[in-house]
Amino acid sequence: MNAHSTSDSSEAYIALGANLGDREDTLMEALRRLDETPDITVLHCSNIYETEPVGYVDQPLFLNMAVRVRTSLNPYGLLHVMQQIEKELGRVRHIRWGPRTVDLDLIWMEGQKENTEELILPHPRMEERMFVLAPLKDIVPADESSGLRTVVMAAVERLDGKEGLQLWKTCSWRSVSAPSGN
Repeated sequence: MNAHSTSDSSEAYIALGANLGDREDTLMEALRRLDETPDITVLHCSNIYETEPVGYVDQPLFLNMAVRVRTSLNPYGLLHVMQQIEKELGRVRHIRWGPRTVDLDLIWMEGQKENTEELILPHPRMEERMFVLAPLKDIVPADESSGLRTVVMAAVERLDGKEGLQLWKTCSWRSVSAPSGN
């Protein structure tokens, strides 16, 4: 077991966004790479939404989605995998909130709290961003026990109609590593 692994697995939620190149293809490739990583199984993906940029607005529209994964990695191990996938898919960081081929943000990990220079959990701006909340609303189970469902539903109610976002398409995901019958 490597330094980034934990003995048990936990569920985590990752927000994905892309606004350069073939946005949808890049998101699907990021999902595939997450799922092919040892210690990570993609369980469920949200619908894909087309959204207006936030912050730096002079850029193309984004496609955004979220995934629920099961992992035996700790939050930092998962973050490092996500950063490596961003790099492999051509992410460069020039402008804060600027255009990107792909962006993966660790949003929530079974209620764990982190506050370091490298990682803040839960994600500090998730409740302000409909492009994160709408996809999460699609995939957080009604019986989720760490409180994420409550946070998401309350934030969606506060923000509803305040951000430009529309359904792009549904996403069907069948993990190659998930046991059959799921």
